[in-house]
Amino acid sequence: MAKSKGKTTFIDRLGGDKVVWTIMLFLCMISLVSLFSATSQLASESNTRLNIVKDQVITIAMGLFFVFLCYRVNSIKLFKALARWGFALSLALLAFVDLHIKLPLVSAASINDAWRVIKVFGFQVHVLEVVKVAMVMYLAWAIDRLQNGEFKLLDRLSNINRLEFLGNKIWQEIICVILPSLIIVVASLPASNSSALFLAGIMFLTMLLGRINFFHIVLTGLFCGVMLAGCFGLYKLSSGLQHNDPDAKVLFRRIGTGVSRVLDKSIDYEEIIRTADKGSKEYQTALDRIRQPYGAKIAIKEGGLFGKGPGRSTQKYKVPVIYEDYIFSFIIEEYGLLFGGLIIFILYLSLLARGSIIARNCNDHFAKCAVAGLCMLITAQAMMHITVNCDIGVLTGQTLPLISYGTSAFVCFSIAFGIILSISRMAEKNVEKERLEAAPLIELQEDTQDELRNSLNDLDQLDSMDI
Repeated sequence: MAKSKGKTTFIDRLGGDKVVWTIMLFLCMISLVSLFSATSQLASESNTRLNIVKDQVITIAMGLFFVFLCYRVNSIKLFKALARWGFALSLALLAFVDLHIKLPLVSAASINDAWRVIKVFGFQVHVLEVVKVAMVMYLAWAIDRLQNGEFKLLDRLSNINRLEFLGNKIWQEIICVILPSLIIVVASLPASNSSALFLAGIMFLTMLLGRINFFHIVLTGLFCGVMLAGCFGLYKLSSGLQHNDPDAKVLFRRIGTGVSRVLDKSIDYEEIIRTADKGSKEYQTALDRIRQPYGAKIAIKEGGLFGKGPGRSTQKYKVPVIYEDYIFSFIIEEYGLLFGGLIIFILYLSLLARGSIIARNCNDHFAKCAVAGLCMLITAQAMMHITVNCDIGVLTGQTLPLISYGTSAFVCFSIAFGIILSISRMAEKNVEKERLEAAPLIELQEDTQDELRNSLNDLDQLDSMDI
């Protein structure tokens, strides 16, 4: 292949999609700079802001380690072998927190009255962040198997009397793709309504891109709605029983929380704060309800186009955990819409655009679904975080990928980036060929045209990879 003139740099030797590498590194740098100022609330005599930044540096280093670990994988078969266990891993983790299991070294724990965390040797693992990545990978594996007719176990079982239906592709689709998705959505409800619905949407899009029958996906969505209605009915029934028996357990409590967040829009909390006594419980409840969304909107308004400048945010002292669920509004307050918000928006949309190019140039169906699903997961979560910060969507806690404070979410999204980069490295020949074959905006000089033709010929001569 024709070599470019000049010295070869580390970036030139680095495989994988350069745009994705750039996006990931930019997000890490934004995270480090932003959290240095945003974590003032965490600082104390024993835990200075410098220590907090050191913790984030360790988190970023850990994330980059997992990125390189996944990036160095040279065979798509290894990803397939691991992805097949995604559903089992997700179900086991969700069952652990849903059943409130507590063991000596590993135990389930609750945050904000919701059981969604597993403590392992003192470290907190947010289960739903792991489930998001694991289920996207599992669906990519299952859809690939379905398309290639490689469910050997079901094919063997179909030879047994009365189990012939297992050899039917529709039943294989139901058993291996649709049913696991429904189970995970229901199992996620006790931990978080918004995450369960968000995960359902990502899995829906992954199935759609994987060419699962659209009619079957719609039926799955309707069935999912029926199950949600049934879960809400169980919540109402169990909460009614608790009035007579205080010790009675309320089922699917988070559904009640989610419904109240939607219906409480009719309550004028501003009026309550203006009229109620400041020391009253009613006043404090109303203040707690609007502190985060209103503080985030104030931060965005005060930031304007150009921002207040680094370290000059005031809402970080008023909005709880602004460094997690409201980091986007904080960035706009300090750096403005132009130099903060717009850059972040472009980075995530660029990831989605590059993901579509990488997926289009993958010859393996599993790789296509994995890249498309992971890019959609990262971008969609970022968009959800942004809409919540702008008070457009229903209040819910979703981190901004690779920017918000938090170890487990950062590591999970780092793994997702590593998988994308690994697959892009294996598909690099096809991506480079598409770039070189793209129609130029202006007519090239003759020597440049010759160099372009030589590059294309060199690409055609490369041995094809397993992706």
